[in-house]
Amino acid sequence: MSEASSILDAAWLRRHPLPVHPEDTDKNSRGRVMLVGGSLRVPGGLILTALAAFRAGAGKVQMGLPEPLAIPTGIAMPEAGIFALPHDEDGEIADAAPLAERLDGCGCLVLGPAMASPSAALAMMDALLPAADAGPVLIDAACVGAAAARLAQVEVLAGGAILTPHVGEMAQLTGLEAVEIEARRDEIAVEWSTRLKAVIVMKGATTLIASPDGEVAAYGGGGVGLATGGSGDVLTGIIAGLCARGLPAYEAACWGVWLHGEAGRRLAERLGPMGFMARELPAEVPSLMRGI
Repeated sequence: MSEASSILDAAWLRRHPLPVHPEDTDKNSRGRVMLVGGSLRVPGGLILTALAAFRAGAGKVQMGLPEPLAIPTGIAMPEAGIFALPHDEDGEIADAAPLAERLDGCGCLVLGPAMASPSAALAMMDALLPAADAGPVLIDAACVGAAAARLAQVEVLAGGAILTPHVGEMAQLTGLEAVEIEARRDEIAVEWSTRLKAVIVMKGATTLIASPDGEVAAYGGGGVGLATGGSGDVLTGIIAGLCARGLPAYEAACWGVWLHGEAGRRLAERLGPMGFMARELPAEVPSLMRGI
């Protein structure tokens, strides 16, 4: 972390407060998240993202996912809208084009959670990026690496983008070696945030959040317990829910990283430093938001 980075703490958050919704707010006013992803290899991953988006305050969450997962996911997540999509022989989304006409007014479009296939991710981005004309597009998991072949499309997104890579995915995106990225994390995060006109959330023991105008915030809390399956899916959902509520992309990313990390810290204090599950993180989010 460089000396130019802001420390992401409660004081920073108080200077950048969450949106306040009046008592007569309805679910549409609190924003809509569209999640597109999932695979038969990770059939429950998108549920974690949807749950986290709701816990962060989104009014509506919709999910586009492979057809065999539609009914089980709808039963497990009755609060969400479900769109069944064709799947390929690897259990990944084969055609996301039917969702393109459903993106109008979407507060945040999320692409890639619980996907593993670069080719499926690329096809999905080609189908949906041209139709994304409102809120930011959050590019996650397999879609981060796939974005390396679609940099120009990411740069011109009307609502901007948020990318959430770990170092390995950042290497895929940039073509740089992971060791170089680790050595120059701040510099590379800012360089690529500026290049893509996007917020970069570079995950790690210390997570960096870079904005296109050169701001960098750093969060080093949360603990080793967050290094568990599904944790990244939860972070993505929290950020998406905050974007849908109207928080600007950089602030939503910063809040999301802090809420995710502090949820991990709370669980570590209550249960132990390791062994809690990603599915337990979202329940901590509402009270953490209330406490700031």
